[in-house]
Amino acid sequence: MAGILAAMFALNGWLALGSLIILPIMYWFTRFIAAYTRKGFRDLQKNLGELNGVAEEAIAGQKVIKAFRRNDSVIEAFRARNREVYASSLYANSYAMLLMPLTGVLGSFFVIVLASLGGWLALEGLASVGTIATFINYGQNFTSPLRQLANLYNAIQAALAGAERVFEIIDMAPEVDQAAAAGAAAGGISALGAEPSRRLRGDVSFRDVRFSYVEERPVIMDFSLDVRAGQTIALVGPTGAGKTTVINLLTRFYDPQGGSIAIDGEDIKTLPKADLRRNLGLVLQETFLFADTVLENIRYGRLDATDEECMEAAKLADADHFIRQLPQGYHTNLSERAGNLSQGQRQLLSIARAILADPAILILDEATSSVDTRTEVKIQKALLRLMEGRTSFVIAHRLSTIRDADRVVVIDGGRIVEQGSHDELLAARGFYHRLYVSQFKGNEI
Repeated sequence: MAGILAAMFALNGWLALGSLIILPIMYWFTRFIAAYTRKGFRDLQKNLGELNGVAEEAIAGQKVIKAFRRNDSVIEAFRARNREVYASSLYANSYAMLLMPLTGVLGSFFVIVLASLGGWLALEGLASVGTIATFINYGQNFTSPLRQLANLYNAIQAALAGAERVFEIIDMAPEVDQAAAAGAAAGGISALGAEPSRRLRGDVSFRDVRFSYVEERPVIMDFSLDVRAGQTIALVGPTGAGKTTVINLLTRFYDPQGGSIAIDGEDIKTLPKADLRRNLGLVLQETFLFADTVLENIRYGRLDATDEECMEAAKLADADHFIRQLPQGYHTNLSERAGNLSQGQRQLLSIARAILADPAILILDEATSSVDTRTEVKIQKALLRLMEGRTSFVIAHRLSTIRDADRVVVIDGGRIVEQGSHDELLAARGFYHRLYVSQFKGNEI
């Protein structure tokens, strides 16, 4: 384009200036159409994401869909999303495809302008017919890359619409670990750091802790609790009372909006999160195992552990027997989310992982609520071995599982309403007594 423009000015300045009239017109048309194209592709990406979400959810929940005979409603939901994708795709691509014929029309208009201006200049004796013919040839070659650039601009709009959704995630501010950053600045543990070596005793103290997920709707209010190292604390209460929120605050998945939480007398906000979480072991109701070998899933608790240490942890968790019955034993590959294991087997592997991690503080969140009574007994034995000598927080709806806790803390509405031993709280005949009786109605307490 630059070479053609230079040659045109060298041949005839007036014709060259006349030919430049095409540039602002083409630029305006491109900007005008691109605005609609960008909106269309933005909506297309959004609708396509929702369509994929519906499809993924339907595939993951196909057993529930079949069991409740919801095939037709799921198919209709997919079709509704698909219609939205079709409409937004039609809108976006209609404007995108409009640019090519428009630039073709503008190219023809360019030739008309050159021929008209050239004819007038020829009549005035300012240009020859040969010069005009050359200019028309140059003009056609000049508009061809303009059309290509206009179409490329459309493709860029489509790409940017998709990139916006990606950059929404990339541009999110990362969680800043102030304590780790300060330690790195002082020459301590790196913020990206190596495996921390600090070992905590396990004394835990909550002081007037307040927290809410949504402003003006508090979940935890004036929560104060002191736990000595090695104690087992059971957190009980109705659904939504705030039990899991207490654990989320202790693990610093969230920070309290008021009050403080200290371990060994030190506010956990001053501890690097790597140090804190190295000393915390979690066994949750929903066990997550990776699509890898059994051995590597256990090793996830401590990546530098040897095979022998992983196997020893499995024996302590009472998982060694069923592991050796698998096709390749410890080297058996698990399917996605360990679908080739039972719920109890997955739970035993998560306990083995926690044993290998050797945490100072153990958190058990409904660790036995999804298994049968026989498997629960086996898991309870493994948990007792895991809890020995560690500070333990146990969340359980089955109150029979927390009889031997050093202290039972009853939470309701984000506040501690009772605390004491199992027998003391039953004798008090308060909130805990009512919870217990509701589970064992008709049985001797």
